[in-house]
Amino acid sequence: MEIEYKPTFIKQYACFESPLKEEIKEKIELFRDEKNHKQSKVHKLKDKLSKYYSFSVNYKYRIVFICQSKSRAALLAIGDHAVYK
Repeated sequence: MEIEYKPTFIKQYACFESPLKEEIKEKIELFRDEKNHKQSKVHKLKDKLSKYYSFSVNYKYRIVFICQSKSRAALLAIGDHAVYK
């Protein structure tokens, strides 16, 4: 899957410490292969965020994205559950 990084995501990512950045990179690489989506806990969001999806980095952090096509996604934001607000 082709990944696009939106400016908001890049800005938020820059604020994390190096060990967490490495974990984020690993999870994005897993996400690229659709076979890993269950493991990554990819799910569609609800209510006002219903056009977006999310996947887990770890128990605390999530990545919000939008599907642009079957083979392309744009990463919009990263953070704890407050990222959904």
